[in-house]
This record gives sequence, structure tokens and C-alpha cells, in this order.
Amino acid sequence: MDTMNAFNVAIQRRSPSVLALRSVIQRRAPAFCEQQDLAGSNPNAGQAQQDDDPSLSSLVSTLVPTLVLAVVFVSLFLLLRRKFKRNYEPRTFLGSLRPQERSPALPQGLLNWFGTFAKVPDSFVLNHQSLDGFLLLRYLKVASATCLVGCCITWPVLFPINITGGGGQKQLNLLSFGNVVDKNRYYAHVFIAWIFLGFVFYMVARESIYYINLRQAYLLSPLYASRMSSRTVLFTSVPKDYLDEGILRRMFGRALKNIWIANDCEEIEGLVEERDKVAMKLEAAETKLIKLANTTRLKSMKKGGQSNAPLGNEAQANGESGSVAAKWVPTKKRPTHRLKPLIGKKVDTINWCRSELERLIPKIDALQATHRAGNGKFIPSVFVEFYHQSDAQSAFQSLTHHQPLHMSPRFIGVNPEEVIWKNLKITWASRVIRNIMVIAFVIVLIVFWSIPVGFVGILSNIKSLIELAPFLSFLNKIPPTIFGLVQGLLPAVLLAVLMALVPIILRLAAKMGGAPSLSAIELRTQNFYFGFQVVQVFLVTTLTSAASASVTGILCKPMDAPNLLATNLPKASNFYISYFILQGLTISSGALLGIAGLIIFRLLGAFLDTTPRKMYKRWSTLAHLGWGSVFPVYTNLAVIAITYSIIAPLVLGFATIGLYLIYLAYRYNLLFVFNSHVDTKGLVYPRALQQTTTGCYLAIVCLIGLFGIQAAPGPIILMVVFLIFVILFHMSLNTALEPLLRYLPKSLEAEEQSLLAAEDGVAAPHSSGTEKGSQMTSNGMTSSTDSPRKDLGPAPHKKPNLITKFLRPDLYTDYHTLRRLVPRGFADIVYDPVTERDAYYHPSISSQTPLLWIPRDSMGVSRQECHHTGKVIPISDEGAGFDEKGKLAWDHETARPPIWQEKIYY
Repeated sequence: MDTMNAFNVAIQRRSPSVLALRSVIQRRAPAFCEQQDLAGSNPNAGQAQQDDDPSLSSLVSTLVPTLVLAVVFVSLFLLLRRKFKRNYEPRTFLGSLRPQERSPALPQGLLNWFGTFAKVPDSFVLNHQSLDGFLLLRYLKVASATCLVGCCITWPVLFPINITGGGGQKQLNLLSFGNVVDKNRYYAHVFIAWIFLGFVFYMVARESIYYINLRQAYLLSPLYASRMSSRTVLFTSVPKDYLDEGILRRMFGRALKNIWIANDCEEIEGLVEERDKVAMKLEAAETKLIKLANTTRLKSMKKGGQSNAPLGNEAQANGESGSVAAKWVPTKKRPTHRLKPLIGKKVDTINWCRSELERLIPKIDALQATHRAGNGKFIPSVFVEFYHQSDAQSAFQSLTHHQPLHMSPRFIGVNPEEVIWKNLKITWASRVIRNIMVIAFVIVLIVFWSIPVGFVGILSNIKSLIELAPFLSFLNKIPPTIFGLVQGLLPAVLLAVLMALVPIILRLAAKMGGAPSLSAIELRTQNFYFGFQVVQVFLVTTLTSAASASVTGILCKPMDAPNLLATNLPKASNFYISYFILQGLTISSGALLGIAGLIIFRLLGAFLDTTPRKMYKRWSTLAHLGWGSVFPVYTNLAVIAITYSIIAPLVLGFATIGLYLIYLAYRYNLLFVFNSHVDTKGLVYPRALQQTTTGCYLAIVCLIGLFGIQAAPGPIILMVVFLIFVILFHMSLNTALEPLLRYLPKSLEAEEQSLLAAEDGVAAPHSSGTEKGSQMTSNGMTSSTDSPRKDLGPAPHKKPNLITKFLRPDLYTDYHTLRRLVPRGFADIVYDPVTERDAYYHPSISSQTPLLWIPRDSMGVSRQECHHTGKVIPISDEGAGFDEKGKLAWDHETARPPIWQEKIYY
């Protein structure tokens, strides 16, 4: 009752702006408040208002067009996947992938591939693509299953209670909390909330344990433990006194193998960028010259001239530069360019590029030798490689420096290809300032974005907006079907488009904050973007939708504000039903079709790919996902479903279907289309699980607020007690699991040694020495070199039933069980001496002079160009040429052009 009295006092002391707004309404529509009074006293008028509820119309108006669009998208996908295999099944055949990385080929029929697709397990993504991809599929599957269980818990109890609640609601609103008048019925909502939200927390705990066991099995297996990155620790904010190899070797002892002290490479980086730019310019000019010569030859053949020219022999190749091309291309038509735009001197591109490369390449080679010798200017970051993974973990877990914020933060498992080298020069003080500025920027961005997102939320409740602003009454003339479409589908579409701009900004903010690697940027983007999603997509839209539905009634009858808010807040769930329909049908089917990628690949490739290199790059480069922007979108969907699970349980049904359809779309793409670009070692998954609990807290707070509005003290006390219990449980869970999410335990090293011995078919060693016929692996364990490898066999426990497996993840999804998912012989992790030496140098220090690739012609032009350009820079005309129509082509069959480089598993 105290809460109710305080609320009424606040309403009576309303601000001048509210009074002014009310006077405007009364002045522009004098009869409006009187009509509201009549409506409140006339049950028939109230009934007419409820009958006019557009919730079901909005649902149908959203469902029908999105369903039709989804059917069209899926139909196009089924037809196009057979014709454009490169776009819809590249992982089954692409030569740039190793054979063990490819997915099994699908039948080429219209529908007969479903069976093969269903038989491929999700764990195939774990072994052939990435741990992050596998865990994305698992999150979508777990979220969908959680919502399904929520339907089974809430629907049988809350639907009858809400339907018979006596609130006079109609259509979809009949199923929500707002239709309940009797306060005693709220106890049903309380106890169902206890059960379902408790189940959600159990799922978070269960999946966290699953991830920890999977992470340990993956990171301790030879497939990962033998990689250089697993044995290398990055120390940032290193004091100047410690930028010395001798001091670092004394700190870490004999366990240390290599040290790379990061260099300030601004000068050499600029020269390498200039060299590569000139080299690509030369390659494009050489290709253009050869194409011009070939086009002239084809035109000559059409006119009945010489059908062909003799192949260039050795004498022709050794002749004067450009002499062979001059037979077909006049000097004035050779590729040229200006040294400055518009006003610069015009020069022959090929000759100018050769002279520039003759100047740049020796200078770069000398600077690279200087940096390798340790004579460059050091910056405060150091990469330290150890002989064994266990030693690297010990260094990573230890306190390295006696002063705060020095030689920290530390990172392990950083791939050299993911390092953001410019951020390695950031000092600890600069990092603190950057973090403060970035966080402030993100907060400001959220506040700024509330304006357009709030407008979208108001669009989801146009009828109340018309009542508030009579000049919009012309919208009432719109046909009901179109009105429902505008109110249901349009806001969801606008919101999706608006949100597409945000991840780019947040990634840039994470980079400016000092994240040293792409994986660190993705993890920070995940945090930023999730907060953004919750505030903008959920809270702002929910509150503006509920407020726009209540404001007219509150202004005319302030004392009825609690009842109006309690009635209209659950109605905001109708928007998210439309949102789930849009995501589940259109987004999933659109992800399968990938029409944008198809158009870009086909059309832009035809116009922009003017060299064999560009053609090969487009052909061999697969699309990838940004984990920091993908996970928050679907985590927020789970949060929305959980938040509304008690207030409007119908949302759970649409969430179940929507999330599962999204799972199927991503399953296909991860198996057959996408590749992994950034590897967070699965850390996006536990972060997404933790973020999912936001839905539980929001659901509890909303229920407490709604009970408070309706002055129901009993349910309030019970929910407050449950909130305290949830907070304590959550804190205890995080305290127990946090170290296991960051570090690898020493206790499993012996377990891994036993598993390796079982794979090798020998008895596990019992002593610390290494027996004959064994070798020490990179994680400090012994592995037999004489015995053939064998499978580990079934898990070391009896096969559990479904319930037992669900209740005991610590036993039935433990390390020994999940270790069997990770193959041992997937790839040979071997590094040549140059790779080991240069792995963690700045790319400009280790960068080799690029190999140019030009098409071969039948006139000998390419052979002569290779001869003369090859004196300056490596060049080849193997594997590329022209077809009978004179179009540029390269050998797709071998997919091993001269510029191909084997993937290095760092």
C-alpha cells in the first residue's frame, strides 16, 4: 500500500510539462477526456474498445507476408544451390581448403539432400571449422529448447489463469498478464516464475560446465597444444627496463624458447605498403598490356589476318623489353598513369613500377635485417614463447610484475594473424584513459540511438499515437490490413535496418580502446553490442510502446495510471511476436539464400576482377561471421523471450520456432558456406550464457513492478526473496567458474597423457622420464612414435538415459567424454625455421616481396614480361590465360595458383 500511495502522490505532483500536454489535448480535443470518462462508466464502450484491438490483425498481417517471402527465398535457394555451387556449397570442393577441412558433398537434387544434411552432426563444425561456430549452433539449439520447456511450464497454468482473469481483454491480449484482475491469481505467476527462471539458471550453469569441459578437451589436445599460439603469452604495458631479452630469460628460466619484443615499425610499414601498392599496380599494368595484345590478335583473326603468332621463344623473351607486345600494341596505347592526379607527369606504368621496386625492395630488405637483429625501437609489448603449453599457462596465470597495471593485461593463444599491431604501443596509463573514453562514447551512443529507436517503438502502437496527436487521424482511413502491416511489420523492419549500422561503430570503439587482437575486439564488441541490443531493441521499444498506449489515459485520469500501465505493458509483447516472426522466417531464409553475396560475387566480380589474383581471391575467400555482432542479436532474442515468459507466455512459442529456424540456417551455412576468420577459443559462448541471465533479472523486476502497481504485497515479497536467492546463486556460480574459463588446470595434464597413451596403444607412463619410443609433445606430455594410433573408444562410463545425462553434465559431458570429439590427426602442426623465426614479428618485418601473377598468352608477350620484370620482382604466368572468347581465366581445377600459400596453424 505504501508503494501505491507514493505512486499516487507522484502523479498528483506532476510536472508542468505534463500539465501543459494535458491542456493541449483538452484544448484540441475538448471532448476527449469526457469520452474517456464515459468509456470508463459504460461497459459497452469498453467492450467496443476491446473488440477494436488490432493485436491479432497485426499478427496475421506480419505472418502472411513474411511467410510468403520466406517461401520465395527458400524456393530460390533450392533452385540456385544446384547452379551456383561456389556460393552455396564452397566448403565441399574449394581447393584453397585442405581435404580434411572440407564438408561432405550434398546430392544435387532439389530435395534429396535433406537426409545427408541431417546426418552430418554439429560436431563436424567443431572439427572442420571452428569452436566458435560449433558453440553458436549449440547456443541457438539450447535457447530454442529452453523456450520450448518454458512453453510446457507456463502455458498449461498461465493461459487458463490469464484467459479467465476478467480484465476484458481480447484477441492476443487475452493471454497476457494484463487480463488478470484478481490479485490472488498472481501467486500462480510467482510460482511459475520460480520454476521457469530457476530452470534457466540451471541451464546456464549446465552449459557453462559443458563449455569448460569442452574447452579443456580442445585446448589440451595435440591438435591445439602443439600450436605455437598455445605456447606463447603476450605481455602488454611492459616497462622499458624489461624490454630486454636477458632480463626476460632470467625471469622465465629455461622454460622459455623464443622472445619477440615488439618494434616501432612506422617507417618500414610505410615502405612495405608502398612496395605492395606498386607491385599490384605493376601486375595490373602487365595484365592490361597482355589483354590488349590478345584482343588485337582476336580482332585480326576476325578480319582474316594472321590466325596466330608463333609462341615466343627464348630469343624473343630475351629481346628488348616490350618488343613482343609492340607487335600488337602501339606505344601510345601501353598502360600509363600520372604521378599526381590530373596535373602530374604521365609515365609508362610498367617501366615506372619496375624502377620504383628496384629502389624500394633493397631498402626494405635492409630495414628488415636491422629489426631482426634487435636494433629497432622497442614498444611496450612482448611475445614470449615457451617450450611447452604447461609452462606458458604457468606464466599466464602468475603475477608477472610487482607494480599494478604493468605487464598486464596478458593474453595467451593469440594468433599472429589476429594481432592489432598499432595497439601494442599503448601504455598502461593510455589504456586506462582510452577505456574510460570508449565506455563514455558507447553510453552516449546508446542515449543518442534512443531517439530513432523510440520512434520505431511508437510506430508499433499507432492507434494510441493518433489519440494523442489528432492531426494524424488521417491514418485511420488506411485499410485494416495495411494498417496492421504498418503497425506490425514496418517497425520490425526499420529496427533491423537501424541496428545493422551499430556493430561497425562498436568494433571501431573496441579497437580504439586498445584491444590487442581481433578476438579481443570481438569479445568486447559482444559486450557493447549486447548492452546496446537490450537497451535499444528491447527496453526502449517496450517502454515507448507501453507509454504511447497509456499516455492519453494517464493525462486524463492520473489516478488510473497504475492500472493503465499494468494493462498496456504486457501488450508491448505483440511487437516482439512480430519481431520473432521476422527473425525466424525472413532472416533465416534470407541467410540461406544469401542474395547479396551472390550478386556481389557474380556482378562485381565480372566488372572488378581484372587480374588473375583478384579472380582467385574472390573465388577462394569464404564469407565469415563476426562473433561479436552475431551472438548478441540472438542472445537478446532469448532475453526478450525469458523476460516476457510470465507476463505474456505466448512469446515463448514464437521464440521457440524462430530460434530453431535460425539454428537450421546457420547450421547449413557453417557446414557448407562460411569459414572462420577470428578464433576466440569459444569464449563468446560463456559470455552469451551470462548475458542470457539478463532476461531472468528483467522478468523478476518487471513482475515486482507490476505487482507493486497492482498493490499485491504477497507476490512482491515472494519475488523479492527469489531475486535475492538468484543474485546469491549467480555470484557463487561465477566465483566457482571464472578461473576455469580463463585458465587450464594442472590436474588434467596427467589425464591427457593417459589419453595420448591410449591413442598410441601403449601403457600410460608412470614416471616423469620419457621412455624409449616416445617423444615429448608441445604440452609437455609423452607420445609414442612407434605404435600406430587408435581411436579412444567409447566414453569411460555407461551410457546414461536422457534425464541422467541432463542432470549430471559434470559426469556425462566431462573432459574424458568431450575429448573424443577432438581428432588428433586432423592436421600436422609443423613449422619451418623461417616461420618459427618470424611468427610474432610485425608483418612488415616478415613480409616477403610479393609474387606477381599474370595471364599467359600465345604470342609470347607474358613470357617476355616475366623475363624482364623477374629481374626486379618474382613473377609467374602459370595457371592463368585466356579462353576462346578472349576472356581472362585461371585454372579452377587445381586451385593451386602460383600465389597460393598453405595455411599455417599458428
